[in-house]
Order: sequence, then C-alpha cells, then structure tokens
Amino acid sequence: MTASDRGSPDEKPHTHEHDPGGSEDGESVAEFSVPEMDCASCAGKVENSVARLDGIESIEPQATTGTLTVAFDDGRTSEAAIVERIEGAGYAVEDGTATVTLSVPDMDCASCAGKVESALARVEGVTDHETRPTTGTVVVTYDDAVVVERELVGAIESAGYEVTDRDGATVEGDAESEAGLGSDSRARKTLVGGVALAGGLALEFVLTGLNATVGTVLGSDLHVASVLFLVAVAISGQAILRNGYYSARNLNLDIDFLMSVAILGALTASLAFGEALYFEAATLAVLFSVAELLESASMDRARNSLEELMDLSPDEATVKRDGEKSTIPVEQVTVGDVVGVRPGEKIPMDGTVVEGTSAVNQAPITGESVPVDKTVDDEVFAGTINEGGYLEVEVTATASDNTLSRIVEMVEDAQSNRTDREQFVERFAAYYTPVVVAFAVLVTVASPAVFGVAWSTAVVYGLTLLVLACPCAFVISTPVSVVSGITSAAKNGVLIKGGDNLEAMGAVDAVAFDKTGTLTKGELTVTDVIALNGNSEEAVLQCARGLEQRSEHPIGEAIVAEAGDAGVAAREVDEFESLTGKGVRADLDGTPHFAGKPGLFEELGFELSHVHATTDGGLASTARETSSDDESDGGVVTKTARQLCDRNNCLDLLDETVPRLQSEGKTVVLVGTEDEIEGVVAVADEIRPEAKRTVERLKALGVERTVMLTGDNERTARAIASEVGVDEYRAELLPDEKVGAIEELDAETEGGVAMVGDGINDAPALATATVGVAMGAAGTDTALETADIALMSDDLVRLPYLYELAGKANGVIRQNIVASLVVKAGLAIAVPFGLVPIWLAVLAGDAGMTVGVTSNAMRLSRVRPDETGE
Repeated sequence: MTASDRGSPDEKPHTHEHDPGGSEDGESVAEFSVPEMDCASCAGKVENSVARLDGIESIEPQATTGTLTVAFDDGRTSEAAIVERIEGAGYAVEDGTATVTLSVPDMDCASCAGKVESALARVEGVTDHETRPTTGTVVVTYDDAVVVERELVGAIESAGYEVTDRDGATVEGDAESEAGLGSDSRARKTLVGGVALAGGLALEFVLTGLNATVGTVLGSDLHVASVLFLVAVAISGQAILRNGYYSARNLNLDIDFLMSVAILGALTASLAFGEALYFEAATLAVLFSVAELLESASMDRARNSLEELMDLSPDEATVKRDGEKSTIPVEQVTVGDVVGVRPGEKIPMDGTVVEGTSAVNQAPITGESVPVDKTVDDEVFAGTINEGGYLEVEVTATASDNTLSRIVEMVEDAQSNRTDREQFVERFAAYYTPVVVAFAVLVTVASPAVFGVAWSTAVVYGLTLLVLACPCAFVISTPVSVVSGITSAAKNGVLIKGGDNLEAMGAVDAVAFDKTGTLTKGELTVTDVIALNGNSEEAVLQCARGLEQRSEHPIGEAIVAEAGDAGVAAREVDEFESLTGKGVRADLDGTPHFAGKPGLFEELGFELSHVHATTDGGLASTARETSSDDESDGGVVTKTARQLCDRNNCLDLLDETVPRLQSEGKTVVLVGTEDEIEGVVAVADEIRPEAKRTVERLKALGVERTVMLTGDNERTARAIASEVGVDEYRAELLPDEKVGAIEELDAETEGGVAMVGDGINDAPALATATVGVAMGAAGTDTALETADIALMSDDLVRLPYLYELAGKANGVIRQNIVASLVVKAGLAIAVPFGLVPIWLAVLAGDAGMTVGVTSNAMRLSRVRPDETGE
C-alpha cells in the first residue's frame, strides 16, 4: 500500500498522506497494491466491496497494474477499513512494496543486463528485478520502507550504466558514465583507434623501413608500429576496460570481463614472452568497439519498433473548459473533459464523439486499412487520426489508462513472459561461458605440447577462445525475435501478451471458433421475406414491423430494423400482447394480427402444408440476400419459391419451406391475421464475409483441424459449419461443455489448440485453451485483460496473419539459436588448429552473429495481413 503523494526519491515514503489537491477538508487518497486483482471481474468485486463503506468518495481500480486508488473521508473511514473490505472480497493487499521502471539505454546486451542484475541483487529491500535489454529498461520491485529509488539508481550506476528516466521522469545521476556519453563519443574513439591500428599495420607490413625502434621495454624492442597499436588500445579500449572493471566488481563473467582479460593478457604476454602481441591487443580493442557499436545500432532497430508505438499518441490536447479552448499536456486532461480535434490531427485521448462527423483512421490501434466513419456517440481511440471533419470528443480515460497506453504497457510486459526456448537458452548460457573459458585455459596450456606451437601462439589461441566464450548473440537471439514479432503484431492490430503466447500460437495444430460474434456478426438480420396469398413483400414487412416494434426480443428488433431500412411505413398498433414462447399479437389499424412460430398458426387452425405464394399481379415472394440486386422485379416467382413449390404456386410451409430455412440456420417467423397467412420472415445471425476465407487461409498455412463450438441448436450449427468450411462442429454446448471440448481437443493434438472468441462469455474456454484469442478487443477492457492474444479490430482477417507471424517467429528463433550455436562452436573447435585469427573471432563470432540474429529477427516486421481477400 502506498500513499498517493510520495516525497522526493530520497525521502522515505509515508504510509498515507492527505491529497493536497482534494477539494474538501478530510478527504484523503490512498493507493493499494492488489496484485491478484488482474481482470475486470476481479476489479468489479473489489470495487463493490469497498463501495459499501461510508465515506468513500471515489474508487479507481486498475487491473492492468494491480492497484486500487481510493478517495475517502478520513473522518468517516480509514485505510485499515478499506484494506479489510479488499481482503473481504478475496484479494490480498501487499504492504510496503513499490515497483519502478528505470530507463537504462546503454544496457543493450545480455552481459550488460547481467551486471545490472548483480548490482541490484546486493541492494537490501529489492524483492524482484527484471532487466529488458531489448528495450533498455529495468523493472524493480522493492520494499519502500527499506530502500528508496535513489539507491536503486545508484546501484545501477555503480554497475557502469547511467539511468536516464524513471517512469518517464528524468533522473539526475551522480555517476559520470562513459556509456552514458552516448555512442557518438565511443564512435569517435573507435575511429581514432582504428586509424592508429591502420597506421600500425601499414608500418608493420608495408612501410617496414619506417618502422623504427623507439625504445625497449623489459628487454624487448618497441617499434613505431607497436606504439601505434598501444595508442589504439588506449583510446578504443577505454570503454572495454572500464566495463570490464565493473564486471569484475560485480563478479560477472561476461563479454566485457573476457575482452578486458584478453586485451590485458595480450599486453602481458608481450612483456612476458618477448614476442610482441600489441597488434592482437589493438585488434581486440578496435574490432570489439566496432562490434559493440554495431550491436547497439541493431538493438536500436528493435527498440525503435516499440518506440514507434509510444510515439503514436500526441503530447498535447486542445481542451474546451468554461467556454474557452486551451492547449495542455495530455497528462493534465481529465475524464469528462471535451477535446477538439481538427482534420489531420491525431485524437489525443480515448473518448466518445459529442459533436461532428468524420472518417477516422484507426490503423494505429486496430490495424484496419480503411478509415471508419465516426459520428455522435461513437467511440474513438487515442493515437488514431482524424481524416476529415472537425470532432469534439468527451474524454473517457486518462492518458495513462487509455487503450494505446495499455497496449504499449502490455507489449513491454510481454517480454517478462519467457518462451520455452528462451528459458533453455538462459540455462545453456549459464554453462557455456565457464566451459569455453576452461577450454581456453586448456588450449593455452596444452597447445605447445600437443600441436608444437610457441607459447605466444598458444596464448593467442587462448585469447581467441575468450572472445568466443561470451554467449551474447546466443542469449539475445530469442528475446530480440520476440520483441520484433510482438511490436510488429501490435502495429497491425494484434496484441500478443507474452513471448510464450507468440511461441504457442505458432505451434498450435487446431483452432476452435465460437460461433456467435466470431464466425457470425453476432447481430440478427432479416435474410428472407416470402410474400403469400397475394400480399406484397412491403405489406409483410409493414405488418411484421407493427407487431414487433413493441417487442424487446432480438428477433423483433431485427425485423423492425429491416423494415426501417426498407422505408416501410409504420401502422397504428393497439392491444399489443406477448404470447410467451409462441410470438406476439396486436391490432394493426383495427385488425388482429399475429407473428410467431409456425406452431402458433397451427393452433389458429391454418393448414401450413398448403399456402399460396404471391406471383403475377403482385410482388413475387422473395428470398432476400444481403446484396442489393436481390429485390424482386415484381412479376416472377423467385428461385426460392420455385424450388419450394410442389404444385402451382403452392408452398408446403410445414414440411418444406420452414425446415429448409431452418436447415440454413435461420429462425422462421410467420405473419398473418386470423384469416390468412400473409408471409414468412426468416432471421439469422449473418455469417461474416471473411469467415470462410479465414478458415481456408488457416488450413493453407498448416492448421490441421478447425472446429466450431456453439450453444446453438444442431441444425443451425450444421448450417453455419457447412457454409464456413470448418472441419467439425459441436452444438448445444454449455460454457463448461465448451471447456471440456477444448480439453479434449488439446489432448488430441500435439501442438495444442487456439480458442477464438469475444473474450467475455467465452472466458473459461479462452483460459483453458493453449492460446486464447479475443476479437474486437479495442473497446473491451475484459478482452484486453483476459485473453492471451487480442485482435483489436472486429475482423477475422487478422487471425491467419497472427498464425503466420507466430509460425515465422518460431522459425526465426530456431534459425537464430542454431546459427549462433553452430558458428560459435565451429570457430571454437577450429581455434586450436590455427584456423581462426583473433579478428575473425571478434567480427564473426561476436559482432557478426549479434547483427545477424537481430537483422533476421527484424524480418518479422515484413509480415503483413492479407487485406486483398485473395
């Protein structure tokens, strides 16, 4: 539990303070850490429990961070009472812990991260820490009663790395870090060292006549070339030796320490053996500095992909307050404010349109390529672009809690969910370095006897193996691929919450779909209108609208909406009555009418096996499709009517028409009076246009089984499954039976099963599946919280893209791991045979592999969703 107001980082935080911004005396604000409150449902339970206390002013649960902020009257309640209510809801409150994210931009490799981890591990009060070299950040959880943030910053800087930001605020560190001076300084020193190395090489091998002796050291001659080599070491090796010092200080056997040992070893051997190894030392210093610069540049490419997400939201917003407009930082915008957005500007905050109409480019959030029309009461997201008219938006979420911020936060947090391969790499790396260092010592000691080489050559072999002993490229191969894949997905409207989910999605053998809202649109629409007994289609819809306009049933709402779209006039309605389980009755313009199931009309005495279809002389009966060219031309019986009639213009509704429509997954409503049936209206949850293509594409990409799970009846399920093309379907399932079906599929497949649903009523099945994928999550907090992967747009096209991206990411990770292992192992084995010069070990074994695996990972950004429909 932390107070809402902390002092400076050097002060011990208070347990609670009055909110200085409170509008009333006695109002306090406290923040509670409730880590198990990690979903919208959890947050709702906690909020409802705390709300029962007297004196509660406001409650703001944040499930994404596991925190609860409560404003309360401290004269009527207390923090202890609030804690009791939180615990009464079933959630524990962590006391005295805080979490801070520190920006350490120069921590860009595994060895850098190791030094930082070692430094933090020695700080009393630190309970957990996570280094993220791919983003240059460190997340530290600590006991704020024992340690303050300044001490954490000092620990990191004691490892040799400058902290530049703390949760977005600049930190003024005391340490003068060489690394913190930026790559420009190191690049200049590397260039000067490179020039010195090149000059030494020219004198040593080309202009030998100018390579005069300038003195002796311990009996060994020192030539001009040797002096230039030493200059190269002194200039280019500064950062290496400095970082090596910090590695030794933190007991880290990493590349900086190994390279420092190699450089100093070469210089020492030059003096000990009387055979100059100044060239080798200079080569190590210059080439390793080049390697570090290349590695830093490659890592920047990976980081930039995430920073592009962060830069989507504007820094300022134009706010209307008290009738005046002012431009303020987005952090100062509060919920309920109205912001103005001119054409071409980015929308600064999540909100609801209160004035104006425009087309909004939602690609930054949902990945949709076509702008979406927005008008009053429509929802808009921060970071999206206003393409057309002027909009005024009422803010519904603060800058730190809007959809874009949560996406960025989840993408950053996704790095902490390590893949199986990443965990294997980390375990392997723990053994790799000590083994190679031991091999280096063995080769150095044994080479003179086994291979008959001079001691100076044996030392060079040992130094070369030390260069190869660092597993940097191997360790970074997986996380850089994960970051590239996750950020690329986020830019295309897919939020992947962890590298483990990315890996799992690429391996699944089966994909299970919920029907309603996933394969279908989740909204009932009228699909067929069949006019009977001389009535017109318009007359049938007019009667159906009058009967259903007072109904709250979704079928009635669909019929009323269809009639409204068709411009059908309303009729006077009286004596409305709902016939439970059968339909409705009402007087239309004074005449009793009925709408409902076929059974209702059988009870009224109609013979449903012999009903006349409307033909010449009136509008023909029609089977309505979704396209505009399906309207009747007024004089011909449609194909549907012809197929359904056995006899001249006669329909058998009971045994043919109704069953056929029902077999297509449609619900049938008959409309008529006490004297005649006027028509048939069929309603269905329309299949998404992209559903069939999505299933086909998944199969083409390698998915072995596609399954539809639904609580709908067998007949409807069979019709939808046949239309969409899934391999199998399971109907009439309760939520727990869907869970059972997922467990069964998981047991039957080697790679597991992905479940695709809306993320709300499918939550149990999504949680049970190997990977749970929620659709249309941009405006749904629950889906963002509960799903493993969220498709931000309500578009199935993103699903094949996700599967393809995940599969290629797994391939890239395998390539990176194998390549780095094979290259390192091959070079190490070749060293004792004199086949690997030290410069090759630096460029190929270290820099080359790091750049190679990073560049390979960045290829994932080229995977794009198929927007063409082909």
